[in-house]
Amino acid sequence: MPEKGEKSTEENKEILKELIRKLHDGVNPEEVRKEFKISIKNMTTIQFANAEALLIKEGMPAEEIHHMCDVHLAVLAETLTEDVKLAPEGHPVNILMQEHAILLKYANELRDLYKDIREKSKYAEISKELEKITSIIDHFKASSSHYIREENILFSYLEKHGVTQPPKIMWIDHDRIRDIEKNLYSLLEKKEELEYEEFVKLFHNYAHGLAEMLASHFSKENKVLFPTAMQVCTDDEWIEMRNQFDDIGYCCFTPELPDVEHKEEEEIKTSSRISDALDFGTGTLTFNDLKMMFETLPVDITYVSKDNTVKFYSEGDRIFPRAPSIIGRLVENCHPDKSVDRVLEIIENFKNNTLDKAEFWLEMEGRIIYIRYFPMRDSKGEYQGVLEVTQDITQIRKIEGEKRLL
Repeated sequence: MPEKGEKSTEENKEILKELIRKLHDGVNPEEVRKEFKISIKNMTTIQFANAEALLIKEGMPAEEIHHMCDVHLAVLAETLTEDVKLAPEGHPVNILMQEHAILLKYANELRDLYKDIREKSKYAEISKELEKITSIIDHFKASSSHYIREENILFSYLEKHGVTQPPKIMWIDHDRIRDIEKNLYSLLEKKEELEYEEFVKLFHNYAHGLAEMLASHFSKENKVLFPTAMQVCTDDEWIEMRNQFDDIGYCCFTPELPDVEHKEEEEIKTSSRISDALDFGTGTLTFNDLKMMFETLPVDITYVSKDNTVKFYSEGDRIFPRAPSIIGRLVENCHPDKSVDRVLEIIENFKNNTLDKAEFWLEMEGRIIYIRYFPMRDSKGEYQGVLEVTQDITQIRKIEGEKRLL
């Protein structure tokens, strides 16, 4: 049941139907947008989607409903631009919100380009449009850093304050966004294999789906997740997050330096510095020796202790991004929801000694990535944790014959 003061799905449907009728009758879209903004003031994106579904079920053409979606997305884009006032310039939340507004703008530009290409009849007539589409897609590919910063940094700090469920829900959204984007990228790469009409139809589905998904997701983060983060995270934590954001890098724009100066790395890190050499029986190493080794090894290493928390990761040229905030984070919170069960199953099998390794490999941006998990056991054979070793084996797979000299 709707809360007191909320409209039912049926009432929301009638509101949308009336606004769609006005658009169909040629009423100025700007006037409809203003009326729509007032009408949906308390309507969530989920309620909007439910009302849409009812209209489709009743037989309203999808094209008519998509005209209303254009207005809906325009209103949401305007709202997202206003939301950036939640945090000052240079603040991690302000950066993420600005990226939201820019990415939604790109998504809406894709929808506008669909309107251009549907009027044409063959690929040869849309060379300029394809050039614009490719440029926008390059921006979406670069936007992976946006989601990585949220998943690896912001979510880590929220979990430390007991905010665990919202980040998991947002991560599920991220994976859905990635799936839509992959479909869009694949469509552009393989367009010559499709008839023009089929290409236009699929492009419309993906562009429309991406815009709707981003609008819904960004609205949830701006209205719920980010205000929560602003309440629970401390000023020092925001400084730490900004430093880690800078390390991963940005998409869409390069943010200004924050008003508050960055703390030096040594002030943020709490790990001790060992000055004495350690005797391993096979040789002695200082802290700096070990640090240089980890930075030089052609593999990524991550150590998860027996209580399932991340204890260490190696620096250097990493394949998968890591940030200091991951230390102490539960391993199940470091993976998307769709793979958590598999990760926990592997760890459980390591603990009960029914598995001695787990290995996977995948293609990523033209590279072959080899991922292995090993149980770590002490001298008594008791389980102490998991070592994840990740390696780019693209060149290794090409090796043939012998090479004995430089």
